[in-house]
Amino acid sequence: MSTITKFHGIIPPVSTILHKDGCLDEKGMENLIDFLIDSKVDGLFFLGSGGEFSQMSVELRKEVAEFAIQYVNGRLPVLIGTGSTSTKEAILLSLHAKEAGADGVVIINPYYWVLSDENLFQHYADIAENVKMPILLYNFPALTGQDLSPEFVLKLARVYPNIVGIKETVESVAHTREMILTVKSEINDFAVFSGFDDHLLNTLSLGGDGSIPATANFAPELSTGIYQAFKQGNYGQAIELHRKLAPLPTLYKLDSPFVSVVKEALCQRGIEVSKDVLAPARPLNDEKKAQVKKIINQVLDKSGVSL
Repeated sequence: MSTITKFHGIIPPVSTILHKDGCLDEKGMENLIDFLIDSKVDGLFFLGSGGEFSQMSVELRKEVAEFAIQYVNGRLPVLIGTGSTSTKEAILLSLHAKEAGADGVVIINPYYWVLSDENLFQHYADIAENVKMPILLYNFPALTGQDLSPEFVLKLARVYPNIVGIKETVESVAHTREMILTVKSEINDFAVFSGFDDHLLNTLSLGGDGSIPATANFAPELSTGIYQAFKQGNYGQAIELHRKLAPLPTLYKLDSPFVSVVKEALCQRGIEVSKDVLAPARPLNDEKKAQVKKIINQVLDKSGVSL
């Protein structure tokens, strides 16, 4: 397990590469992991939304976690998504990730039910008390139907020091601003990441710690370039790269869920991976494939990235 406990920078939510029968494509996963590590990202997050965790059995989630941790082999910090609608299942998956050697877990709040504040707090309390390892919260209210407010997050982080950060997949940068001001003002090491790619520079400017952006699967040079330029005080370059990155999130609108779009974009980059996905996600039609190619080529050509 990596000795790095402070998560920061660009941590791609890695696509899960699968065979047509839904089994893990280990060779494809190896190709993608090696590409991302060579691209100088700061960590790897497996089994997030783009990793298709919500379509997987518990057995497949465990298999993906074990394989990813073993193959990365300490080269970068590894985060594993272990969220569930069941508190017990989230604990079991988190303990499995810890035993397998993960550096931390990322836990989205339960979806389907909108929980009372008391039940939501107790859900995370039970996990934090039973899983003695770094935990990042995952706030994606558009999919869960329930927001994790800055005040709620601070209340949790005060009681449980192993809750060390949050992925903020929210449209409003004001929400991320309040998260940073509310939580980091009291707990300086609490890591705040943008979930949406085009909020990276905003998040850094406000005092946040980086991004967990899906486009970093296939265009990591842009996000890592923005992060490094910002940390070096080269704000002009950071802004220039941010403008080049800006069109990429339009890819997400091509299909829902967008997992097929990311895998198509990976193939456009020349990464040898299967484009198979788990239902109810479906393969892209030819028209959408052409749209992905057009956007990828335009953005990466302007950025001087060779395809």
